[in-house]
Formats: sequence, C-alpha cells, structure tokens
Amino acid sequence: MAATFRIAALKERAAGETRVALTPETAKKFIALGASVVVEAGAGLAASIADADYAAVGAELAKAAAAAVKGADAVLGVQGPEAKALKGANAGAWVIAGLDPFGQRGRVDEYAAAGLEALAMEFMPRITRAQSMDILSSQSNLAGYKAVIEAANLYGRAFPMMMTAAGTISAAKAFVMGVGVAGLQAIATARRLGAQVSATDVRSATREQIISLGAKPIFVESVAGIEGEGAGGYATEMSEEYQKAQAELVSSHIAKQDIVITTALIPGRAAPRLISDAQIASMKPGSVIFDLAVAQGGNVEGSVADQVVERHGVKILGYSNTPAKLPADASALFARNLYNFLSAFWDKEAGRPVLDAEIGDAIRLTQGGKVVNQRLLGA
Repeated sequence: MAATFRIAALKERAAGETRVALTPETAKKFIALGASVVVEAGAGLAASIADADYAAVGAELAKAAAAAVKGADAVLGVQGPEAKALKGANAGAWVIAGLDPFGQRGRVDEYAAAGLEALAMEFMPRITRAQSMDILSSQSNLAGYKAVIEAANLYGRAFPMMMTAAGTISAAKAFVMGVGVAGLQAIATARRLGAQVSATDVRSATREQIISLGAKPIFVESVAGIEGEGAGGYATEMSEEYQKAQAELVSSHIAKQDIVITTALIPGRAAPRLISDAQIASMKPGSVIFDLAVAQGGNVEGSVADQVVERHGVKILGYSNTPAKLPADASALFARNLYNFLSAFWDKEAGRPVLDAEIGDAIRLTQGGKVVNQRLLGA
C-alpha cells in the first residue's frame, strides 16, 4: 500500500504577506481525498485563521517550518519559500505556489538543485478546465476591487451624484486602463459606488465587456487591424503607431478624470508605462491614480510601491501586494485554487495527484534536478 500523500502548508515569510495557502476548508477536503495535512503553527493568523481551526478539521500542527516540511510530498505556499526551508521534504516533493519564475530565477535554480519539483501556479494555462485553478484571476479580482476602495478613500469627494437641499454634487469620473480581470472588477466596483466610469484596453475584444458593465469604452479608432491579443488572452505590446494614437486619446481623456485605475501587465516583462508626468499634470488637483502594476515597475510615472506620492496636486498610490490587503478572502480563494488543482488530478489508486501533460508541462519549472520549463529556458 502506498504511503499517504503528505501536504504541508507553511507560514509566509515574505514582507507584508498576510495570506495563507491552506484554509481549514481546503484542509478538510484534502483529508477527505486521503491525504494527510500538516500546518505550521501561526500560518493562518494574519488571515484571521486560528491554529485551532485547522486542528478541528483533522490537520496536524507543527511548531516550526522544519517539522511541517519533514516527510512532505507537497508544500503549499502563496509565495515560494526559500529552498533551504524545504530541507527534509521527500525527494521530488512538489513546491506549489506563486513562484515568480522570471523575477526569482535564482530560487528556481535552487529548487532544481535540491531535487524539488517546482510548480508555478501563475503559469496555469488559461483554458476552460483550468479556470478554477487560476490564482492570477482570483487574486486580480480582489485587487481590482481594493484599488477602487483605496482610491475612493484618498479622494476628497463623494463618488455618487447626490441631490441635496444645499445643491447637487456631481458624480466622480473614473477611468480604468486595462480591462483584464482586475480592470473588470474595478469597473464594476466604481459603478457600484456611483461613479461615471470609462475604460480602455489595447484588446479590441474587451469593448463589449466594458459596455456590458455600464461603462463607456475609450478606444483608438484611427489605427485599424490591431487587436492587442497575446497568448492566453493576455495583452501584448503594440506598434509605435498605435502607442502614439493611444497616448493622444488618453491624454485628452485623462485630463477630465477624477479617479484613474491602471492595471496593465505583460507576463515576464516590466509593466508598460501608461501615464506620463505630463499627463498627471493635466489632471485636476485632488484627483487620484491607483497603480496596480507598481510592483512590476508601474504603469504610472513616479509611482512608488506602498507610498502615497503627490505630483501636480494628484495623489498616486499602489501596493506591492494588493491582494494581501484582503487576507481572509484572498486566502480563501487562493487555497481553493490549489485544492481545485490537486483534486482535479487525484488518482485514487495511486493515492496522490498525477498530472497530465497539458497542465503539468505548463506549470512545472523543475524536475529531476533540472529546470525544464520552456518559458524559462527560452527566456
């Protein structure tokens, strides 16, 4: 009889990381599959999960990371743990987390040298059957919401139109740049708060999505035949002609906005610059820009992670880890992504998950002491 598949979840060590990769809900489900689950003490405290909550569903508690990792077949994380922290895990153990493969290439090499099989959840292919496993989507959804809430908090006025005995307050004008998962949620949230919302994206296919949420699409019409759709539904870099036309359109539109949310990211590359200092200067004093891409270099000139920067009377904010500002909900969704992933491949006879080529090859970074992922080898 095969040994019980052992899953370990560690307390996150990265600065400002409040999320946890395993919740009592998913621990209970893993145990029901036949796995054993061990959690490092205190792992869920920042996400409002007590150690007793894990124990109540049958998870084992370990006082330290080393004890949790010992004999583990899979180690779950929000961000990738240091390879040295995984000493004692079984040979070929899986490290399943958001591993930042391009930004943390050295750590990936260390996983390979340690004989670990690193599985990068952010490399999950954007295909229908993997939607419930997609950490980028689940976390971006919350980030889009939080961006608007934080912008509203900084903005010195109300969002909705208000008709009072003392007169009428005009609705705030909010502009969302980049209509992926985060952008769509930002549009919906700003609309719920009562703002007049407009949005733009380099992918023309997003126009209908913008309209469906009750926002006004702002698109370059003069440059034909540019779709902006990259592999897996992500945006790709545009031609110089399009970038110039877009900059002119955005410049005229942005000057009229009270709130701007930027969300544009290109996987494996620095975030594209969407807003220049000159464009910031054209905005009204008291306006607010939230840069969701600040951790990847920023969409906004002059934005600084985790600081409110004021330029030309405009306040600019962006967090290095926006989902971590909503730790309970972000952890719940992240943990479900990991459970949905492992349970989809659970082999009852083997007593463990067995990956297929389509998803396994896409997310596997290391195996057999080597880096094997083609996206990294070609980088």
